[in-house]
Amino acid sequence: MSGSPPPEGGFVRRVGLFQATAINMSQMCGIGPFVTIPLMVAAFGGPQAVIGFIAGAILALADGLIWAELGAAMPGSGGSYVYLRQAFQYRTGRLMPFLFVWTATLFIPLIMSTGVVGFVQYLGYLAPDLGQTGGDLIGLGVIVLVIALLWRGIEHIARITAVMWTVMIAAVLMVIVAAASDFSPHLAFTYPAHAFELTSNHFWIGFAAGLTIGIYDYLGYNTTAYMGAEIKDPGRTLPRSIIFSILGIMAIYLLLQIGTLGVIDWHRMTNPDDIASTSVASAVLEKTWGKAAADTVTVLILITAFASVFTGLLGGSRVPYDAAKDRVFFRPYGKLHPRHRFPMLGLATMGVITAIGFLIGRHTDLATLIQLLTTVMVIVQALAQIAALTVLRKRQAGLRRPYRMWLYPVPSIVALVGWLVIYGYADKNSPGRHPIEWSLTWLGLGIVAFVVWARLEKVWPFGPKEISEEYLAGASADGEPVAI
Repeated sequence: MSGSPPPEGGFVRRVGLFQATAINMSQMCGIGPFVTIPLMVAAFGGPQAVIGFIAGAILALADGLIWAELGAAMPGSGGSYVYLRQAFQYRTGRLMPFLFVWTATLFIPLIMSTGVVGFVQYLGYLAPDLGQTGGDLIGLGVIVLVIALLWRGIEHIARITAVMWTVMIAAVLMVIVAAASDFSPHLAFTYPAHAFELTSNHFWIGFAAGLTIGIYDYLGYNTTAYMGAEIKDPGRTLPRSIIFSILGIMAIYLLLQIGTLGVIDWHRMTNPDDIASTSVASAVLEKTWGKAAADTVTVLILITAFASVFTGLLGGSRVPYDAAKDRVFFRPYGKLHPRHRFPMLGLATMGVITAIGFLIGRHTDLATLIQLLTTVMVIVQALAQIAALTVLRKRQAGLRRPYRMWLYPVPSIVALVGWLVIYGYADKNSPGRHPIEWSLTWLGLGIVAFVVWARLEKVWPFGPKEISEEYLAGASADGEPVAI
């Protein structure tokens, strides 16, 4: 079985620690915090919503250490696709990497659709008479424009990413500084009665919803793991970039959350008729520095949202392409555009799913969309990767591990509990939406698709298992743990 290039393959290792950390942070902090602060406040029912961002950071750190060990040991191109292939090939052949690609074709565009929902929400601040139909058409138009730009083969992607990073940082800093200029501790730290009543079921339902929103905001801390073949000294750089980016984004989110709560009464954020419930950053700037400043930061947020969808679909469309090239997914996804050399079918598929996800988010709510994409991701990526770490420690004990998880297996257990809480409470936090049922349905369809594909390709269970241990080859002993 062919696989992703080994560490010394065709890629050039050019990305150092600073660039790697910046890449992670730029993926983590897109439109997310600007649209989820009101959702977090609504989930907790007050300013104690800060707990959600802290809990999300703890889960991200625990899960990040799993990515750190796997990425440092197998620094090739592909991330989860590589780790699951290596860990589960002994019993189920190519099933797990196939299911990862299958689910990635759903949860990646669903993440992008939240960016489009956020775009339309903030556009509503500049155009308050936009209306439901007008917003739907503009959101669909944004998706069509992104696909059209990517279909033509955009060059200089690194510059676009740099612009996105700069604009995002500018928007974040403007909101933080503006909030600090008119901060009220009374607003930020006055909690409703029974806010911290841990024996209440209401608290834990709110906590589970807040944890889901929190981990959604931190998604992207693993970006450099997918670029392992391009990272300098990956045994040290990958773990550090993951941990530093999570800590940095946590600081930014806490400043945003607390600063916003110190300017805008939290009751406004839970009122669907108040602009603070959909465009809270604009509301902060309007109250502190006036309408002109609010309009300016709103434009910056719109640019951030558009750029995040652009770069997200750019990278996401390559996932089924890489797998199809490795004969772990349907062959048509391995074809490139004859002129512009981009994966046509992957881009088209994710574009359509992004549009569907956007309409779901617009006609239900953003929290439901976040619940759906998270539950889809939990089983095949999050939980499977926790198992993969343990399996590989036993199956490939001789694999060189430049970084070993701190306090193993405690972070794995923390991550396992966190992901199970998110998954177990999904239906309660989205009554009538059934995200668990939808995620299991998608997984079931993926298994059916795998059986059809395996029959066509004549691989397990319709052919012999093909064991590939390319990262184990030549490794005589585990590497020493790396100090972060």
